[in-house]
Amino acid sequence: MNKFWSTLLAGAMGGVVAFGAAKMLEPARQVNTAVAPVVRQVNYGGTPAPFDFTKAAERSMPAVVHIKASESRQMALQRQQQQRYTDPFEYFFGRSFGYQQQPRSGTGSGVIYTDDGYILTNNHVVEFADEFEVTLHDNREFSARLVGRDESTDMAVIKIDAKELPFIEIGNSDDVRVGEWALAVGNPFDLTSTVTAGIISAKGRDINIIKSGRAIESFIQTDAAVNPGNSGGALVDVNGKLIGINSAIATPNGVFAGYSFAIPVNLVKRIADDLIKYGEYRRPYLGVDIAPMDTYLANQLGVDYRQGVAVIKIIPNGSAENSGIREKDIVTKINGKNVTNVSELIEQVGRFKIGDSVLLTVVRDGKERDVNVRLKARANE
Repeated sequence: MNKFWSTLLAGAMGGVVAFGAAKMLEPARQVNTAVAPVVRQVNYGGTPAPFDFTKAAERSMPAVVHIKASESRQMALQRQQQQRYTDPFEYFFGRSFGYQQQPRSGTGSGVIYTDDGYILTNNHVVEFADEFEVTLHDNREFSARLVGRDESTDMAVIKIDAKELPFIEIGNSDDVRVGEWALAVGNPFDLTSTVTAGIISAKGRDINIIKSGRAIESFIQTDAAVNPGNSGGALVDVNGKLIGINSAIATPNGVFAGYSFAIPVNLVKRIADDLIKYGEYRRPYLGVDIAPMDTYLANQLGVDYRQGVAVIKIIPNGSAENSGIREKDIVTKINGKNVTNVSELIEQVGRFKIGDSVLLTVVRDGKERDVNVRLKARANE
């Protein structure tokens, strides 16, 4: 009996050893350890950024509206009459031998700014029209009126008669950093309540798209998909707070090709408040001609290179001249905030009101000094 158990145990041990040896001789196999996606948070010292954007979308979508802008028949006739006076061919011959131009129309997006019906949008969405129809996220429809618009910033405000609306929560565009996530909310191609995501890819971007001679362009650049119809919609952070108004895309073919541009909300607020209060943007000016510093310009001016904005010319009796700013001064800061290019300086000044004072840090004769500047309007304004 003992011999039987001894034989059985020896056989079992031999089998185990043989099985182990066989396994060792098998070729290595890949093991699939994939599991269900996990929502993570990344924190680099600021607000944690979730890769799940549902909360941001839920908070911002109810405040984004669809705008249909139309030109009335009377306005179309007035436009045609005006063209006859300005275009000699139209005046003598008519475009199509008496053919009447049809009223124009277009669509875009808007963002509810206040609960009593003030709505932010782009100037180019509404500039040609005198009739506006607004559709809310819950499909309610309202007629709207134009409150004010500003060509130099591509901003406009319209108003609907309603109460207790779901207005957007305002963020801080100064706190936005390159590399952060952002969402574009709007109505591209009339596809209402559309959300796309991307990152902030640049700030203070001037793309020379606003054709007004006094344009303020200091866009937030993102790679969130924005298309025709998104104009006037919201750019929000991961908390659903408004950080910009989507305004333009860089494209060779009229649709999204990689980059989109939004007006920073800190500038938007300043313009919108003026449009609501006065019907126009009352903008202050430094009263200077400026240029971005580079090695070539530093050599031309005979100064040491320093990052900032060079004062090329002083406008007589302007804010700068009255405050002691001189030609060849290099502006490096405004109210302690670094200035590295022209668009940043113009945007920062544009946030203030006429009569406000700002502290410019300038480099003159190689030395840094602070100059207090009281802001004025342009001479002809």
